[in-house]
This record gives sequence, structure tokens and C-alpha cells, in this order.
Amino acid sequence: MPSEPTATYAETEQFRGALIRQSDLSGLEIRDCWFEERVKVVDCYGSDIYLGGEFGKVVVNDVDVTAYVEAELDRIEPNRVLAREARTADDFRAAWAAIESTWAATVEQARGMGEELLHERVDDEWSFLETLRHLLHASDKWLGGPVLEEDDPFHPFGNVPGGWDETTSGGTVDIDPSLEEVLEPRLVRMGTMRDYVATLTDADLDRRCAKPGGDQGADVDVRHCLQVVLFEEAEHHRYAVRDLAVLTAG
Repeated sequence: MPSEPTATYAETEQFRGALIRQSDLSGLEIRDCWFEERVKVVDCYGSDIYLGGEFGKVVVNDVDVTAYVEAELDRIEPNRVLAREARTADDFRAAWAAIESTWAATVEQARGMGEELLHERVDDEWSFLETLRHLLHASDKWLGGPVLEEDDPFHPFGNVPGGWDETTSGGTVDIDPSLEEVLEPRLVRMGTMRDYVATLTDADLDRRCAKPGGDQGADVDVRHCLQVVLFEEAEHHRYAVRDLAVLTAG
């Protein structure tokens, strides 16, 4: 578990275009930030650097490793490919069937590990149960709201990303439900997705719907909403399997 940060900066632009020179950045953590322009780290020295996120291009010591990293991620989590390439109704049906099958096997693995480990965080990332709760929130937000037009799509167990407003995005803070408690609404929502894509047509994918939490008047199509759900499922499954392996190894 990493040590507590000595200082926290949030929702600030004070580092935009900044130059940091000859400074000790040991233990620095940058989380939930975005780079609209190139970020450059040069002539620096360290023993361990970890990058996680969605980057257009990654160059390490003048070697472009972007394609290699993407290929490795696709190998580790093949459902990423299905999510990325889903275009037709049949594609979405196939992708969702694969995701349900993959998650079912992982949940069965988790059941055999003991409840206490499923609440445990690895390297301060979400625990297995927090991950399931986040996926519940993501499907409530991107399927229940804009696609199904439910009046109140959010389940209180939904885990909202850090810094988001829980009062308008569902989710209840300071709760720690059990695996079975989380699985009850999670499986219901997964079943809702299964039923929806079962009768989905290519024409349905082009229907416009309100963008969840977006600017007033902004909208997206059904294809985009469903693809967000697929991406969330695939990426967070990769994270979950990664951390379950650490917990299993003790």
C-alpha cells in the first residue's frame, strides 16, 4: 500500500505548461488527469515508472511502444478487440455474450478466494467488489439512462469514479456490500443488457439519445453508449484479473 500523499492537487491548471527541473519526484502519483498537449519526461532517472491510461502515443527513450502495448493488452484481454470493433447489431451480441462468459468465470474464481480478499485493494486500486460496483454504475449510466430512458437508472451500490458528484450520478458513499449483495443488481443489469442486444437491429444503433452527464443539448447514438459499456467491462475485467492474481499469490 503506498504511503499517504504529502500534498493533493485537484481540478487545477497550475501545472499546465509547467517545467519541473532537478526535483525529487519520488512517490509522485498523477491520477484522473488529461494531457491535451504532449507531456515530456526527459533526462530523468528512476527505478520504477508505471503508466496507466489511454494514450494516443507512447515513446520510451525514442522508441515508439504504442503498437506493442496495444497488442499486449489485446492478448491479455481479447474482449477489448470485440468492444473496439463492434459496429453491427450482431457484433454487439457476440461481444456481450463473450463478456458475460468471461466475467462469470472470474466471479466463480473470486467466490473461492474468501470474502475478505474481495474487499482488499491492491496498490490502492479498486477492490474486486468496488470494480463490480463501478461496472454497475457504468451500465446504469450508459444503458439505463440514455438507451432505455429509465427515470431513475442508478442503483445505490454503484461505485462512482473519484471526484464525481455522487448526488447526481447515483452511488452511495461509505457502504461496503458483500459479493452476493453486489451481484444481485449487477446480474440484473447484465441481464437487461443481454435482453436489449438480443433484439437490437443495425437501425437501432443509429438512434440518437441524450448524453449522460454531458453538456446541455449534447447527444450520442446508441452505438456509442453500448460501446462505452463494452469498453468498461473489458478494461475493468483486465484490472480485476490482474489484482486477483496478486491477492491469490498472497
